[in-house]
Amino acid sequence: METRKLYYEDPYIKKFSTRVLEQKQEEATGNWYVVLQETAFYPTGGGQPCDRGLIQGKPVTQVEEIDGEIRHYVGSPIEGETVTVDCTIEWERRFDHMQHHTGQHILSAAFVSTMDIDTVGFHLGEEVCTIDLDTATLTDDNLKKAELLSNQIILENRVIETKWVSQEELADYPLRKQPKVKEAIRLVIIPEFDYNGCGGTHPLGTGQVSAIKILGTERMRGKVRVKFVCGNRVLRQLHGKQEIVQRLTDHLNAPEEGLVEAVERLLLKEKELISAIDEKMELLLEYEVNDLLNSGEVVQWSEGQGNSDESLEDELFLVKKRYQDRSVKEMQKLAGMLIEKRESAAVILLNETTEGFQYVCARGNKVSKPNLKEKSPDILNLIDGKGGGRESQIQGGGSKTMTGEAFLEKMVNIITS
Repeated sequence: METRKLYYEDPYIKKFSTRVLEQKQEEATGNWYVVLQETAFYPTGGGQPCDRGLIQGKPVTQVEEIDGEIRHYVGSPIEGETVTVDCTIEWERRFDHMQHHTGQHILSAAFVSTMDIDTVGFHLGEEVCTIDLDTATLTDDNLKKAELLSNQIILENRVIETKWVSQEELADYPLRKQPKVKEAIRLVIIPEFDYNGCGGTHPLGTGQVSAIKILGTERMRGKVRVKFVCGNRVLRQLHGKQEIVQRLTDHLNAPEEGLVEAVERLLLKEKELISAIDEKMELLLEYEVNDLLNSGEVVQWSEGQGNSDESLEDELFLVKKRYQDRSVKEMQKLAGMLIEKRESAAVILLNETTEGFQYVCARGNKVSKPNLKEKSPDILNLIDGKGGGRESQIQGGGSKTMTGEAFLEKMVNIITS
C-alpha cells in the first residue's frame, strides 16, 4: 500500500495526525524508520531535500521514498502500542524549500525565455542553490536579463497551479521539458510563463518567493553552474555582505563607493613593497652565497674517479649547510647561485623541521660527477623519503630518522664516494 502524500494536497500543512502502518529497523544500517498511512513529510527527490520535524515527539532526520513506501527515519523507535501519532513539520525549512524550488522553476524558465537555454541539473543546498545550464558560456548581461525577468514574475505574484494529467494530456501544455514519469503526472504551472512536471512543494503564488538573487557562476564539465538564493536567504546574504562592507569601510577609512579604489591602491602598494623586499632578499642571498663559498672545501677525487674530460676540472668544491625551517624554494635559489658563481662546486643544503627533512643538492657544469640522479635513491632510503631530479640537481624530503647533523654527513659521504 502506497503512503498517501498530504503535501500534494496542501503544502502548507504544519501538523497532522495519522496511523502508523509499521516501524522497522533496517538490517543494513540499524536505523529505525516509521511508515505512516498518510504523510505531509516530503521525501528527498527531484533536487529537493526532505522535510524534517517530529513524529510523536521523535525527531525525523531523513525521509525517503522506496517502492512507494515513505520511510521516516527516527533516532529510536516510538514506544508503546501507539496506533495514531501526532506529526509536526519543521515549517521554516519547508517554506524555504518551497521558495527555492519555485525560484528554480522561475529562473530556469527565465533562461529559456531570454536565451533559449535549458536547465539540465538542480540542487537545493542548505546555503546556496544551483542550476546547471546547457551552455558553455554566459555573460554578465545574460545573467542580469534572467534575474530581472525572474523578479518581475515574482513581483506580479502570479498564481501557481498544480494539476494531475495523463500522458495523453501533456500535448495540451507548452512544457519546458518532458516529465520522466509516464503516469500520475503532476504539473506545476505559472500561467503564460512556465509549465513543468514536478512533484515538489510550492507556494500558492510567485510573490511568496520574495526575490531571486544570482550569486555567481562556475564552469562544470562543459556546462555553466549558476548559484542563486531566494526569499529569506537573500536577506541573509545581504546582511552578511553589508557587515563585511561596513568592516572594510572602517578598516580602509573609505566610503562604501570608494572601497574598490582603496583596495586597488593597497594592492599596488603591496606589489611595490614585495618588489622592494625581493630586491633586498636578492642582495642578502648574494652575501650568503659569498659566505658559503668561503666556508667550502675542496674534495679530490680518488684515482679513477675524476673527470675523464680534460676540459672539466678534476676536483670538487663542496659546499654544505644545515638550516632550520627554511623554504625549499630559497634553498633551490641558493644552490643555483652557488654553482653559477663556482662551476666546479657541489652543493648540499638541508632544511630541518620538527616533522622531518628537506634537501636540495646540485653541481656545477665544470664537473661531470657526481651523478646526483644515481645518488638520490641512497639518500631517500635513509629517511623513507620521496624526491627526484636530474644528474645535476636533486631534491627530496622525508622522515626525521636521525639528527640533522648525522643526515647531512651521510649525504656528504654518499655524494662524494
